[in-house]
Amino acid sequence: MIKVEWFYWLCGAIFIAVAALTFADATNARRHGSGAFWGLLGGAFIYSTFVVHKTAPAWVLGLAVIVMALLVATGQLGRGETPGPTRAEQEGGADRFGNRLFVPALTIPVVVIIFAVGLAKIHVGDEPLLEKSSETLIGLGVASILAVVIAFVMLRPKSPLAPLQEGRRLLEAIGWAAVLPQMLATLGQLFVAAGVGDQVGRITKNVLPDNSLIGSVLVYCVGMALFTIIMGNAFGAFPIMTAAIGYPVLVQHFGGNAAAVFAIGMLAGFCGTLCTPMAANFNIVPAALLEMKDKYGPIKAQIPTAIPLLACNVALMYFLAF
Repeated sequence: MIKVEWFYWLCGAIFIAVAALTFADATNARRHGSGAFWGLLGGAFIYSTFVVHKTAPAWVLGLAVIVMALLVATGQLGRGETPGPTRAEQEGGADRFGNRLFVPALTIPVVVIIFAVGLAKIHVGDEPLLEKSSETLIGLGVASILAVVIAFVMLRPKSPLAPLQEGRRLLEAIGWAAVLPQMLATLGQLFVAAGVGDQVGRITKNVLPDNSLIGSVLVYCVGMALFTIIMGNAFGAFPIMTAAIGYPVLVQHFGGNAAAVFAIGMLAGFCGTLCTPMAANFNIVPAALLEMKDKYGPIKAQIPTAIPLLACNVALMYFLAF
């Protein structure tokens, strides 16, 4: 059986390799802090397997997270001066390969679909080929490896360490925001476990006028957007606002169509995604990839769209879900 944890180990190994390259980079004035940060992150990916299997204590991971937070808070992360490809080299490569440059990237979704739809049904003896409930993640891991191999064959980089060097350059450009997806996913679970949704529900019930449908719709949609801005993830905001307003008020009390309420509520949350640096994958990473001078440029460009789009979602929910 192919297990998903193997690919978590691979992610950890990559971060550890990045840490080693960072420690060795004399052009990075903060190489020790940066190397420690990426090394701790890589070690956490590998060590977590033993925590899940209850063969190692979880407090070690907690300590690693605290040290990583201290490294960020004290400004220990920095960037080296390792040069990437020049503008002329980039343009030359684009002219030479043309649309073939998209082949490695397009390989990833194709392979993921093959794994999730086709290989997920294959069994070897009495066991499935792929670990159950992780078929898509395993496919993503295999697809990423295959995409790197294809890129090597096509582009023929001068150094076999080119993917690691470019990955390190990108991670240094993004900085600590690279770990936000993991942190925010954990934060969403903590909020739900702590009963934040119930408390928000009690507060809003005291504020909302009795039997005000439009007020309830506004609170749910705007609340989804605001919590998404805070958490950086609409999926993290969804259980909180749905437990507080979406299900008990809009569905149970006003008899709204649950599918419409929840679907449009998620769209309202995504309006918040357009407005927050906490959504690093959407707003910070593109700025780093495009080497924009203003790292908040994507957010500034998206806010004029996000606000009217949120108003449209409020109207759609009010007129279509009830």
